[in-house]
Amino acid sequence: MLRMFSTINGQVEQISQPESGCWLSLADPTDVELATVASQTGIDLADLRAPLDDEERSRVDVEEDYTMIIVDIPTVEQRSGRDWYETIPLSIILTQTMIITVCMQDTPVLHPFMEGTIRGFNTFMRSRFILQILYRNATMYLRYLRIIDRETDKLELRLRHAMQNKEILMLLELSKTLVYFTTSLKSNEIVMEKLTTLQRIKQYPEDEDLLEDVITENKQAIEMANIYSNVLANMTDAFASIVSNNLSNVMRIFTIISITLSIPTLIFSMYGMNFNDGMYGMPLTNSHWGFLIIIVVALVLSALVTWFLTRSRLFK
Repeated sequence: MLRMFSTINGQVEQISQPESGCWLSLADPTDVELATVASQTGIDLADLRAPLDDEERSRVDVEEDYTMIIVDIPTVEQRSGRDWYETIPLSIILTQTMIITVCMQDTPVLHPFMEGTIRGFNTFMRSRFILQILYRNATMYLRYLRIIDRETDKLELRLRHAMQNKEILMLLELSKTLVYFTTSLKSNEIVMEKLTTLQRIKQYPEDEDLLEDVITENKQAIEMANIYSNVLANMTDAFASIVSNNLSNVMRIFTIISITLSIPTLIFSMYGMNFNDGMYGMPLTNSHWGFLIIIVVALVLSALVTWFLTRSRLFK
C-alpha cells in the first residue's frame, strides 16, 4: 500500500502525487508500487526491498543521493487466539526533497503520524521526523514490554495451581520474545549512535532534547527487556525445580503404596502354597476363624508399615 502525506497549513493531509517535502509511506508494497517509487525518486530498487526481509539487520547506509536508515520495530502477531510479539525491519529513506518509509506491515508505529496526532510533526522537517519515529518506536517497545510483564504475572499465578505443557510453552515463547526485543533494541542503539555523528542529517539545536529523549527511552527499554528476561529465566528454573520436586513426591507415594501392598501379597502367597495339614502345615489352617484372622493380621501389618514409612526420614 502506497500512501502520500504532506503538511498543509499545519495539518497532515493525504495527497495523490509526490511533491517536495512530502512523506511516502509504503506498507506491504506491491512490485508495481516499489517500481513506481524507485523511478520517481531515483532510489535503488534493492534498497526499497531491503526492509521486506524480516531478517534484515539494523544499519545506516549512505548513498550518493539518499540515506537509508533501517531499525527494528515491534509488531503483534495473532497465533492460536493470542497476541505474540516479534520484531520486523522499518526503513526510513531520506532524500533531498522527501522522506520515504518502507515496512512489510502497516505498523502502528506510524499511525499517529498519518492521523496528525503527534505534536510538532511536520513532513518538511525531515530530521525531526526521523527522531520522532525513533522516539515513537522506543515507546512502543516499552508499551509491549509492560504488557509482557503483566502476561508473565498472570502466567505465574496459573503455574502455581497447575503446570501443564501449555503454560510451559507460553513461558518459553515469552522468553524468546524478550530475546528478540533485547537484540533489536541494542541494534537500534548502534544506529542512533551513528545518526548523532552523521553529517548528512542536520542536527538542529531545538531537536537536542528530542534526541536525548530518544536515547533515554531506548536505553530504558533495553534495561526493562534485560530485567524481564532475567525474571523469566529465574521463573523457568524455579518451575523446573517444582516439577522435579512434584515428581519426587509422586514417586515417594508410589513407593509407599507398593511396599504396603507387598505385605498382604507375601502372606497370601505363602498360604497359597497348599502345605499339608499337621505338624508342617500353615498356622490357623484348621481354625474356623483362620481366614478372617489372617486378613486382620495382614491389614494390621500393612497399617504399621505405612505408618512407619510415612514418618521415616527416607521418605520425607
